[in-house]
Amino acid sequence: MDKIINSYRKEVIFLQKELVKRVALGPENGGQGEYEKANFLADYLKKLGLEPTFYNAPDNRVEIGSRPNLVVRYKGKKTTTLWIISHLDVVPEGDLALWKSNPYKLKVEDDLIYGRGVEDNQQAIVSSLLSLKALIDQKIVPDLSLGLIFVSDEETGSNYGLKFLVDNHSHLFAKDDLYLVPDHGSPQGVEIEISEKSMFWLKIEVLGKQCHASMPQLGINSLIAASEFIIELSNLGDIFNLKDTLFSPPVSTFNPTKKEANVENINTIPGRDVFYLDARVLPQYDLEDIFEHIKSIGLKIEKKYGVTIKYKVVMKEQAAPPTSEDSQIVTKLKHAIKAVLKKEAEVMGIGGGTVAAILRRKGYPTAVWSSLMGFAHQPNECSSINNTLNDAKVMFNLLFD
Repeated sequence: MDKIINSYRKEVIFLQKELVKRVALGPENGGQGEYEKANFLADYLKKLGLEPTFYNAPDNRVEIGSRPNLVVRYKGKKTTTLWIISHLDVVPEGDLALWKSNPYKLKVEDDLIYGRGVEDNQQAIVSSLLSLKALIDQKIVPDLSLGLIFVSDEETGSNYGLKFLVDNHSHLFAKDDLYLVPDHGSPQGVEIEISEKSMFWLKIEVLGKQCHASMPQLGINSLIAASEFIIELSNLGDIFNLKDTLFSPPVSTFNPTKKEANVENINTIPGRDVFYLDARVLPQYDLEDIFEHIKSIGLKIEKKYGVTIKYKVVMKEQAAPPTSEDSQIVTKLKHAIKAVLKKEAEVMGIGGGTVAAILRRKGYPTAVWSSLMGFAHQPNECSSINNTLNDAKVMFNLLFD
């Protein structure tokens, strides 16, 4: 089967080219969602002789009024299904000046392809499609059934994606099925993610009193107060200092990130500053305890500077139970990686979030794995054609006892 899948190099380029040009940005990122991309995939699956099903999540923020989730299943000898779950949406391209090529027009250089989304998460989409195509082209009935799920809204919370499917279409999922999310990995393909940190995104608004910069005694400088708050928050790791070597880094991280603009001119004391905190917290900690400590720091800042501080939780995801290293999906995945890549895989945890957490909370052991270059969300995002083909071989191998 290696020879068959290796022959799909042109198919990788074709699929990536078609996917890249269909910009799948959610409304939070100024886009109209994922329908164009999902419709292309539905047409592709129909040409393979399959009948995919749309499960659309209502969303009145986009013109079409909903967000697509596409599901297709290829029957094997058993009803037990290997589900491979990929996401349709991408993040914005960012500063175009940092790109060496058009982010929405595929660029091919030997083994590497460039464009927004080629790694996150289109490599997964393509690899899963190629494993399916190999079955159909060779008229093979695998031991396990193969299910592909292409979800929306992964980059901004999954409320219109996998969360919607799990909550509203639970008939799709069975306890004895196998679940693979190809949304994290190393270039060598030897990392199997079984656990994720808790995620906490917080908007912090510091309110002082605006005035002319020549008369600072008449105002309360919100920027000074916000600055001290930012420094205090960046030191949270010294307080919540447990270590877990399953993760890299092995500690909780607390990073002030986005900063909104305050006043437009230099000679005005700002009376309002807004910034954001991104915290990736080890599963051993309760996010409520983290939040309470942040608010206690805020009280000290309020008293010291005479400001008022408001909080808005943007995302709060307590870590899901980890997948057992002895689970069927992890065990089979290790064997498949060994058979295809001739390498020993190891389990690990990550600070980022994937849709695997949604399944784990429902009691479905889920493995996160693929062979990735590590350029997701960056300018000049790139993906390896060879890795895409090898991932397809591993997925194919998983379908057999």
